[in-house]
Amino acid sequence: MYEKLLLNGKQTGYEAAKETGISRSNVYGALAALVEKGAAHVVEGTAKKYMPVPLEEFLENYMKKLEKEKSWLLANIPSAKTEEEGYITIEGVQNVYNKMTNLLLRAKERVYVSCSRTCLESLRQELETLLAKGKRVVVVTDYPAVLKGAEVYVADDRGSQIGIIVDSVYVLSGEYGDGSMNTCLYSGQSNFVKLFKSAMANEIKLITLQGGKIK
Repeated sequence: MYEKLLLNGKQTGYEAAKETGISRSNVYGALAALVEKGAAHVVEGTAKKYMPVPLEEFLENYMKKLEKEKSWLLANIPSAKTEEEGYITIEGVQNVYNKMTNLLLRAKERVYVSCSRTCLESLRQELETLLAKGKRVVVVTDYPAVLKGAEVYVADDRGSQIGIIVDSVYVLSGEYGDGSMNTCLYSGQSNFVKLFKSAMANEIKLITLQGGKIK
């Protein structure tokens, strides 16, 4: 309904119903909801009309509202217990991507990332943000990536396999990308983190011996 208002300009409920082919009762309900959410204004006159709020203005107002709600939640909701034990399965391409980016943005000191070119490029913004803040970024990938300030090691084809270590505390490992299961294991279990970190360190040593480090 909002899209129709943006395309057609201000309309009465009758005009909107005629334009969309939706029953008037449903149209009036949808228009009232748009007004309530700040996406439309009511223009009083001979016939009540609904005028769309410009998209940019609506989005700015919505983002301000979200920021206020975020601030309130952070101030009033108890912090989650530190994730130390156990293993969590993350499934679905968007969920895995969200976990990767959130992990990177929470890094306090350093991150180790092992993934394919495609995956690395999808994380470039987050990695560049960490580098700009002076965090250590170590990357193992399958092409000579240019990532200023990062330690880059070129290895064999990574395929859909990914591995991320954050601050030597959290690990995300599994598959991500087209044609994969898009399933990862996430854990802060200390023994698992140590084993994963040791395996990646050994791979980095081997790559270095073979001349695969980009300086």
